[in-house]
Amino acid sequence: MTLRPLWQPDPYAASATHLHAFRRDIERRLGRRFADYPALHAWSIAQRADFWSAVWDYCDVVGEKGARVLVEPDGMRSAQWFPDARLNFCRNLLRQRGPHEALVFRGEAGVRRSLSHQQLYKQVAECAAALRAAGVVQGDRVAAYMPNIPETVVIMLACASLGAIFSSASPDFGVAGVLDRFGQIAPKVLFAADGVFYGGKRIPGLDRVAQVAASLPTLTQLVVVPYIEAESPVVAHVQAIPLACSWQHFLAAQAAVTEIDFVPLPFDAPLYILYSSGTTGMPKCIVHGAGGTLLQHLKEHQLHCDVHPGDRMFYYTTCGWMMWNWLVSGLASGATLILYDGAPFAGRDNMLWDYAEAERMTHFGVSAKYLDAAAKLALKPAQTHDLSYLRMLMSTGSPLMAEGFEYVYRDIKRDLCLASISGGTDIVSCFVLGNPLAPVWRGEIQCKGLGMAVAVWNEHGEPVFGEKGELVCTEAFPSMPVMFWNDADGSRYRSAYFSRFPGVWCHGDWCEETAQGGMIIYGRSDATLNPGGVRIGTAEIYRQVERLPEVMESIVIGQDWQHDVRAVLFVRLCEGLVLDDALIARIKQTIRDNASPRHVPDCVVQVADIPRTQSGKLVELAVRAVVHGLPVRNIEALANPDALRYFQDRPELRA
Repeated sequence: MTLRPLWQPDPYAASATHLHAFRRDIERRLGRRFADYPALHAWSIAQRADFWSAVWDYCDVVGEKGARVLVEPDGMRSAQWFPDARLNFCRNLLRQRGPHEALVFRGEAGVRRSLSHQQLYKQVAECAAALRAAGVVQGDRVAAYMPNIPETVVIMLACASLGAIFSSASPDFGVAGVLDRFGQIAPKVLFAADGVFYGGKRIPGLDRVAQVAASLPTLTQLVVVPYIEAESPVVAHVQAIPLACSWQHFLAAQAAVTEIDFVPLPFDAPLYILYSSGTTGMPKCIVHGAGGTLLQHLKEHQLHCDVHPGDRMFYYTTCGWMMWNWLVSGLASGATLILYDGAPFAGRDNMLWDYAEAERMTHFGVSAKYLDAAAKLALKPAQTHDLSYLRMLMSTGSPLMAEGFEYVYRDIKRDLCLASISGGTDIVSCFVLGNPLAPVWRGEIQCKGLGMAVAVWNEHGEPVFGEKGELVCTEAFPSMPVMFWNDADGSRYRSAYFSRFPGVWCHGDWCEETAQGGMIIYGRSDATLNPGGVRIGTAEIYRQVERLPEVMESIVIGQDWQHDVRAVLFVRLCEGLVLDDALIARIKQTIRDNASPRHVPDCVVQVADIPRTQSGKLVELAVRAVVHGLPVRNIEALANPDALRYFQDRPELRA
């Protein structure tokens, strides 16, 4: 049978892409032709300094590039990018000052707010001046316990203009979860919303905010942003909270400020502190630099996602997930950011598609889990919505199953580039992602990122092709973390990425490179199963199980059993269904027929819910700990920690 791609780029549209223009520009400079994308990618690795310098030029970074691009005295960990450069992240995101929309926001209630580029600049100028007045200087940490609303973008940009380090957590986190994060970084100022709307409910948050603030001894200022209430009630409430003032009061003295004093900073000046999920210990505080974040996001947005000025870019995310940081960088490419805060199916199943149509989104991003859920709900936007402006649909957070690819092209839109992307908080960007010049193949991520020396290695550290192995990156890249916070000797950093294969970044994903040059991610390598000595990625099992209409979602772990390990599959079924012998047999037969006998679990158990992180990722290791009677650390990192109780003391697992 001849394989056919699900989508191929239109030649005329392809010729208008950034990637096409960039390739032609490089070809003119070098006096050579690149036969295809793999040839361009190979050059971007072989000549990394030239490549990243060309990205700086093509994307028109505002700043002084300096003479040197890469200094690498002792391998990946020692790499310094653009050591002579000076730039300001905020200045690059606020280069437009006109009347066109910079931000559009809607919450669950559907009330629309927008800021023009001019209005955004003015608000950032006021906030930056207020931060200066509060004593914030370069290197200070500013924390945001905020929903995905315009004020959060303003706060981040104001911090970046000064050289302060911005760190955010979503209101999904409880007090302990927030303190596990902010408590490690000693913030000077905390911004927090008075509450949120989620799932049709109004959820006050000031009590939690007060508890968080009281537990941060370095705090000199708490600013409460009104969201669920108007400014006046918030002012009354905050009077009882030490160090607190309202958003309006914080900005009041800066109304006359119209310009921003952008501080020129080194390329690797800290910009963000992001956090690992924290489900296996205290969250790691990952520090990302301004230059590396900017350059990597410009490359990904323009070359891989084909974002042009005036495009309208959406990603369903909270401020506790790196996709928020990734989305906000779209301003540097001239995109209008489309923000949403709340539940994705609140009130009506088609809420996000209604939003996509109303705002004429060109780029629409969600988690793979959202697409799975939309397919289970039989949503068919292709029949119900005008998505004529939509050019790219992006998916991440977990592997998108092959059936998810089919769903997109069958029921959402035929003529778009489906970019399944994968990277993570560790690099605040992607290792593998979309390509507007390449076909989309069922179940495959399109390509390795330009400038990213991605490979698949077996357990012996040997490259493999067409086989499963560890995702590694063999050469340095600009968006590697600058450091971990509170890791003076760098030992935690080295242990996190360079302990598996010395000198080579091992990301912890179990994957395979395909004949088409794409990549399939099978899940986290530390959650892989090992029946009979053969490693199996968990996504290989999920893909088969969730084909069955009765199964909403599933999670599989390895249980220690009689001096060996057996695979246990937990399933959440559609409402009202009960797992019986017939359905167990169908589940096992489906896995056997479509994967292999080795993939068939020893036990299948029904549960009422399955735990996930705040960004929607399954937590196999936490479930495995509960099954074995071990403690789960940092339960606050989970979106639904109560779900863990369904895995405790299951009689089915004692026989």
